[in-house]
Formats: sequence, structure tokens, C-alpha cells
Amino acid sequence: MSGVLTGVIVASWAYLLLGAGIKMPMMDMGGGQMMAMPLEWSAQYVALIFVMWAVMMAAMMLPSAAPTVLLVTTLASDRTVDAKPLPVTAMLFASGYLLVWCGFSVAATLLQWGLDEAGLLSETMAFDNGTAAGAVLIAVGIYEWTPLKDACLRHCRSPTEFLVRHWRQDAPGAVLTGMRHGLFCLGCCWLLMALLFVGGLMNLAWVAAIALLVLLQKTIPWGGQLSLLTGALSIQWGLVSLIRAGFAA
Repeated sequence: MSGVLTGVIVASWAYLLLGAGIKMPMMDMGGGQMMAMPLEWSAQYVALIFVMWAVMMAAMMLPSAAPTVLLVTTLASDRTVDAKPLPVTAMLFASGYLLVWCGFSVAATLLQWGLDEAGLLSETMAFDNGTAAGAVLIAVGIYEWTPLKDACLRHCRSPTEFLVRHWRQDAPGAVLTGMRHGLFCLGCCWLLMALLFVGGLMNLAWVAAIALLVLLQKTIPWGGQLSLLTGALSIQWGLVSLIRAGFAA
């Protein structure tokens, strides 16, 4: 199962590195200068953006979910005699987990559409407005300090107890358990994904940095303290962005 997870993660990052199928038309501004032009929000483009978000969520979230998926294999082996269904059981669990993030990707696609139509996004799919970026950074920082974030993060950091209590052996049960775990991870990380609009969806170094932050919060011994530190730094960065935007106005 670890090989399957690794393959999906690598394929997801490769898809993003290749541009996620998005090719911005370029306009010649004269003097050898080229400028990227925004694409129209056609049905095809909406579908393309949704796929980008879904693959991005798989690339960002599966590394931190991998230990839980592998725990499913161990738990199932304790409760079944036949070892053959084990990878299938784990894949059903992972499918339920990713289904939650696909739902999030629908909401993120609609949000991006609205922001783009309002003229708030640049060609790199980042906020073209310091005030908006600052507000998001402050919101992210505040959420990192909330009891909801703490509760969801504690669940994600201790999946064994959850699996022992809620595991269901049948196929629908595996999917539902995966979805339930995914909802906790969504509660933990959904607002961190808003940071993608700060650094830019097309900035893969920024995407990787957020994915690493999620992984560290969920896996290292002091991940809870890291969340508090993330909140403090995000609020500070947001306040600086708002001040700079105020001076630039």
C-alpha cells in the first residue's frame, strides 16, 4: 500500500510541476515584453481548475495522511484472516478521505472563480491586493489559535484511537471512516489552504511550503506548538501587509 500512496503523491506533484494543464495566453507588449492574459471562465476552464485543486489537495494532504492509511492496513489485518482484501480496504479508506478534499476543491474552484471575476487575482492566481492578502493572513493566524483547530489537529496527530473506536470492516464502512477522518483534517487545514491565494496557486515552492507545514503540524512531537507559532507569525505578517497596503494607497 505504501507503494500505491507514493505513486499517487509523485504523480500528483508531477502533474502540478507540468503546469496542471493550464496554459496562459501571452500578449506581446512591445519591446520584447510579454504579459500573461487571463483565461475566460468557460465550462472547460472550470473543470480544469477543479482538477487542479483536487490533484493539489492529493499532493498536499496524502503525505500527512499516509501513516493513517497504513494504520488501516494493520488494523484490518488484525480483524481478517484473508490478507488479499487489505490493500483494497486501505484504498477505500483513502478514497473516502480524498472525497472530502474533492468536495473542498469544488468550493475552492467556485471561490477562485468569484475572486477572479472581482479582479482580485493576478496571473499567478494570487491576491493582487495587499489588503486582501493581509486580511487572509490574519484570519489564518487567528484560526490557528482556536479550540476547533486544536481539536482537529489533536485528532490528526493521534489517528490510532480514532480508528480503533470507529473502524468498520465492510467496504462502505471503510469509505465512511475515511470521510470522517478527512473531515477532521479539513477542519484542521481548510483555512491554511487560503494561504495559496497569498503566495499564488502557480507558485509550487509556496504550495510545497504549505504542504510541509501541514505535515510537520501533524507528525512532529511539538506540532501543536508549531500551530500556535504559525498563528503568531501569520498575524504579524498580515498586519505588516495591511500597513504596507495602507501606505501604498
